Amino acid sequence: MNYNPALVQLPLVRDTLGNKVRTPLDVHGVCRDLERCAQEAFHTLLLDSRNRLINRVMVTLGLADAALVHPREVFRTAIENTASAMVLVHNHPSGDPTPSAEDLRITRQLIEAGRIIDIKVIDHVIIGRASNGRPTFLSMRESGLCEFN
Repeated sequence: MNYNPALVQLPLVRDTLGNKVRTPLDVHGVCRDLERCAQEAFHTLLLDSRNRLINRVMVTLGLADAALVHPREVFRTAIENTASAMVLVHNHPSGDPTPSAEDLRITRQLIEAGRIIDIKVIDHVIIGRASNGRPTFLSMRESGLCEFN
C-alpha cells in the first residue's frame, strides 16, 4: 500500500459563470442545445447559494428514448463543485416534454437524496423540440408533479 500524503488544492475564490437560474425559461436558455440532440442526455445545472450557475454537467448520455441515471453520479459533481442547489435537466428527442413514469420516479429519488446531503433539487426541466420558433419544455416544479425543496 502507498501511504504517501495526498496534496489537496482548495481554491480561495470560486468564479461562477454568473448566470442566475431562477425560472424554467432561464434553464431553457442555458440548455437550449439539448433540443437538437438525437439521444436523451441528462444534465445538472449546479448553483451556488444565490442561484448563480457554477457549472453545467452532463451526467449521462443515453439512447433515443432513455438515459440511465443514478443519484451517486448526479451528486458526485455537485459535491466536487460545492454546489448549494441544482436543477435537473434532460431532453426528450421525440420533442414531447411530457414526463414518463420513470422520469417522475428518478426525480423523486434525487429530491430525497438531495435532502439527505443538503443539496437542494430546485426543479427538473424536460426539454422538448421547439415548434414555430417557440421553446417547448416542461418544469416539474411548475406542473406540480413533484414536491421540491
